[in-house]
Amino acid sequence: MTRKQLVEEIFAKRSYLCVGLDTDVDKIPKHLLETPDPVFQFNKAIIDATKDLCVAYKINTAFYEARGLKGWDEMERTVNYIPSSHFKIADAKRGDIGNTSTQYAKAFFETLNFDAITVAPYMGHDSVLPFLEFKDKWTIVLGLTSNPGASDFELQQLFKKAEVLQEGVHISKTQTGYLYEAVLSKASGWGSPENLMFVIGATQGSEFANIRKLTPHHFYLVPGVGFQGGSLKEISEHALTADCGLLVNVSRAIIYASKKENFAEEAGILAKQYQLEMNNYISTPK
Repeated sequence: MTRKQLVEEIFAKRSYLCVGLDTDVDKIPKHLLETPDPVFQFNKAIIDATKDLCVAYKINTAFYEARGLKGWDEMERTVNYIPSSHFKIADAKRGDIGNTSTQYAKAFFETLNFDAITVAPYMGHDSVLPFLEFKDKWTIVLGLTSNPGASDFELQQLFKKAEVLQEGVHISKTQTGYLYEAVLSKASGWGSPENLMFVIGATQGSEFANIRKLTPHHFYLVPGVGFQGGSLKEISEHALTADCGLLVNVSRAIIYASKKENFAEEAGILAKQYQLEMNNYISTPK
């Protein structure tokens, strides 16, 4: 999917909602466990109830990989069931040496036909570039995440050594910013706003204005709204661009809105609430 196609879908629906299909078989309604294919039946019902209200679906692959061959089959069937009008994200957080990354890219872009994949940039440019070589596919680089452990590395201050001549040579530290800022600045040059996004956690609301200055034209995939407490209003005020520039992911708050037989209907009601709020924030394209 191209950026133009994604933006057109966003403004047609007045929504930048991404529904996370992070389906845990232990959390789906009990009556589905009596069916031969509970995970796919759950996903199918959620998609049917939300497809008119969202523009993207994100599948956290771990929930499917944990189920072995059956899980991979469920994931593939789910991806194929999602309408072609929707942006399909493999939340796989891959990233390895070049030839390995190429195989990961083939797995998710060709075999499973996702539009995008999340990647970890820790190993540097040669672990990310293979994903960017696929036409009309997107690489979503982890930037600043929602989890508490973001403070371990992403929010660490970087320093450079500066030599100051004072009765000989004196080594002093000069602060240069956070590690995540260096990642955003460096990684933004590996691709373009047409094929590269960043994961920016919704709970990092205070950083969004600064992040948008660093990467003014890139789309952000924003998890953390819903159960994690991120503010849709705060994110939208600080990070929306003329062509939106946001995909806000909501997973558990929507898909587990109910454990009763009307679970899909309740999921649709929650998705509608998010869409209506987004409609209030999104501008009319010029």
